[in-house]
Amino acid sequence: MKTDMLSNLSPVSGTLLIVVVFALAVGAFAAPIAWGSTAGPDGSVMVVSVDTTLTEATADEIKADLREARADPEIGAVVLQLNSPGGTVPASEGLFFAVERTAEEMPVMANVQSMAASGGYYMVAPADEIFVKPGSMVGSIGVRATFIDAGQTQNEIITGPDKNSGYTEAELRQQIESMQQSFITSVTTHRSDELTISESELANAKVYAGAESVNNGLADSIGDSEVAISAAADQAGYRSYEIENRSHSPAGLGGIVLESETDDSTVTVETPTFLALYGTIDVPTADNTSSVNETATADGGEADA
Repeated sequence: MKTDMLSNLSPVSGTLLIVVVFALAVGAFAAPIAWGSTAGPDGSVMVVSVDTTLTEATADEIKADLREARADPEIGAVVLQLNSPGGTVPASEGLFFAVERTAEEMPVMANVQSMAASGGYYMVAPADEIFVKPGSMVGSIGVRATFIDAGQTQNEIITGPDKNSGYTEAELRQQIESMQQSFITSVTTHRSDELTISESELANAKVYAGAESVNNGLADSIGDSEVAISAAADQAGYRSYEIENRSHSPAGLGGIVLESETDDSTVTVETPTFLALYGTIDVPTADNTSSVNETATADGGEADA
């Protein structure tokens, strides 16, 4: 009976039947391949949350995360989620170079939660885009110097007359001004196309609200972490992706002690500590009150002895 039905088909009908059967066969063969190609994500976005001051210890941890991102072929973008007033100059400079190196290999976005000030901004300056909230605090492009007065060790042997002579205030001011210029140059190098303020205005070390920082070019857009992650994934070419979270919590500045001797007309700083840090540092005094005893402070070129 089936044979009779097939024999009664016209040549055109027979051709259509063959085409339909062939199409079904091809679909059945190709379908598993299509399903397999969409089963997993295209890659991963690493989100590094930095909610701390920047010390050598925290910087080493963050740099390790960035090295991991660069080494892992599954990670195609990084988002730096920041809430930091900065920290020591060596830590901030080291993170600047680590972020710059990472941005040369993959998209790097920065999302300022509450603050990216001083060394915190230094760190994210090389990012491809910086997203801020309207009320975020951004800027403070400046350096301050404080010191640990360790005193001199008796009966020590030194190799030269300047080995343990410390710094005068003038020498310290020269050093921090050199560091500040490096800071400004790093920012203008990476933000030159966006900045609408001059180097001299940057040198004032002002902190700007997020919305204002977008207007003056220190930031790119208003947006939260979700916007920054989506932008990073888009630049990486991901339609679907996983998120790998890394987190760095609050830490102190390593037990910095500030002492000042102001009896002499010339102030000598024995052991300077250079900070790219926004805000003040409270130190308990003998009467259990808090004060800031700094031999020299620089924030935008101003210094007080």
